[in-house]
Amino acid sequence: MTTPAEAVRAASEGDRFVVALGGRWRIDQADRLDRRLRGLAPGAAKRVLIDLDNVEALDTAGAWVVYRTVKRLREEGYAVEFTRARPEHKALLDLVESNDWPVECRPPREPPVRAFVAHVGSATLDIIAETGMLIGFLGATTITLFRSLLMPWRVRWTALVNHMEQVGLNAVPIVGLISFLVGAVLAYQGAEQLRRFGAEIFVVNLVGVSVLREMGILLTAIIVAGRSGSAFTAAIGSMKVREEIDAMRTLGLDPMELLVMPRLIALVLTLPLLAFFADVTGLLGGGLVAWMALGIGPAQFIERLGEAVPIWSFWVGIIKAPVFAFVIAVIGCYEGFRVEGSAESVGRMTTRAVVEAIFLVIVIDALFSVLFAFLEI
Repeated sequence: MTTPAEAVRAASEGDRFVVALGGRWRIDQADRLDRRLRGLAPGAAKRVLIDLDNVEALDTAGAWVVYRTVKRLREEGYAVEFTRARPEHKALLDLVESNDWPVECRPPREPPVRAFVAHVGSATLDIIAETGMLIGFLGATTITLFRSLLMPWRVRWTALVNHMEQVGLNAVPIVGLISFLVGAVLAYQGAEQLRRFGAEIFVVNLVGVSVLREMGILLTAIIVAGRSGSAFTAAIGSMKVREEIDAMRTLGLDPMELLVMPRLIALVLTLPLLAFFADVTGLLGGGLVAWMALGIGPAQFIERLGEAVPIWSFWVGIIKAPVFAFVIAVIGCYEGFRVEGSAESVGRMTTRAVVEAIFLVIVIDALFSVLFAFLEI
């Protein structure tokens, strides 16, 4: 049996690098011969001559090993030639070269059912991990909130007032406009249906109950989640990217007290006021449509509203407001602290904060509806 050293002999001759191949180049020795060829280094030579005069036998595997070496040397910039090759050997090498068509290998396709189950399992694990981290952040927020209530001098009052202006006062125009339009739409659509039965007066009941119990606070919470919740995430996330939060911890400052508490308290204080304003503007829009479309004047509308809508309908909406505010603030701040270290991460977490906050607001609103129905309120 020919050894790799005997099958491959290399020597430099001036500007040429001569590689003399000999022996049997078959599949049983292809691996050892390939390792020998991979170690060839022509160095400063410009031409490489491959002498096939002493090759006794050559099969497809051996021809592929030789051709692959030739291809590598050509890619490295050497001029490679074959010398003294037998016609059958040269024909086999040409055949191997002509069939060198690189094909992109597609990864094995996973069965759809297995892929679906794996995706569901992975998503479930992610949700469980996310829930655990959110509960931990909720616990830290609750502890810091009680500490701030017990030691009010630790509250950043300037930041609190600033955030109350941003999340409360600055949101008044959009909340008022949306609530007014929704109240008007409810009254108009209700009038179209109730007119068929001659019960137009019940439009007041429809608008009053819908706006006070559900639409006023729900629309306000959704608007605040998209407006202020995303702002919380973007602001804290940007500070995380600039390593300002790490600098706070280095200085011995608590980011929960500096960043979370002012935003949380400001939103809890202002969302009930925004909900009240949304109720007023929603009823105003419904009353205006009832007056214009049905001839129900303002005095009649207010009188009917007092008779048809109990005071608890108003308090049901207001009671939800602090809970919604707490959830929106916690989600917004939590996602802000989860920002990794890039502007892309800030945008991704801001989107997550809005989606999660709106989802939780709707879920909690549904739970409130079940609770109030159970209590017959």
